[in-house]
Amino acid sequence: PPAHSRNDWIGPPDKHSNLRPVIFYVPPEESHLERRLREARQEAQACNQHFWARHNCAFHQEKEEFIYSRLKAKGLEMRDETGQKATLNAEEMADFYKDFLSKNFRKHMQYNRDWYKRNFTITFLMGQVALARALRWLRWKKKNVGN
Repeated sequence: PPAHSRNDWIGPPDKHSNLRPVIFYVPPEESHLERRLREARQEAQACNQHFWARHNCAFHQEKEEFIYSRLKAKGLEMRDETGQKATLNAEEMADFYKDFLSKNFRKHMQYNRDWYKRNFTITFLMGQVALARALRWLRWKKKNVGN
C-alpha cells in the first residue's frame, strides 16, 4: 500500500486458503490498546490462513485419490479418450464429501472453538478501543470548549 494510506488493504484470494490477506494500517501514534487489537486481528488472520491452506490442500489431495480409486475400480483412466479429465457423478462425490467431513469433524470443531475465542477477544478489544477513543474525544472537547 502507498505510504500515505490510512486504511487496511485487502489483497486477492490466496491460492491455497482462498482467504483474502489483509495488510493492516498502523497509525503513527497507535496506542497500546490499538496495537493489541491490531495484533489480535493479525494473529487471527494468520491462524485462519494456516488452517484453511492445510485443510484445502488435504481436501484436494484426498478428493483426487478418491476419484482415482473409484475410476480404477470401474476400470477407467483419469482421462477419457478425448483427453478430458474423467469425473464421477454427484452421488459418488457425495460419498467423498460426507466421509471427508466426518473424518475432519474434530478438526472443524476445534477450529470453530478457536475462531470464536479469537473473535470474542477481538470484539472485546474493539469495544475497549472505541471507549478509549470516545473518552479521549470528550476530554479534548472539554479542554477546547473551556478556552
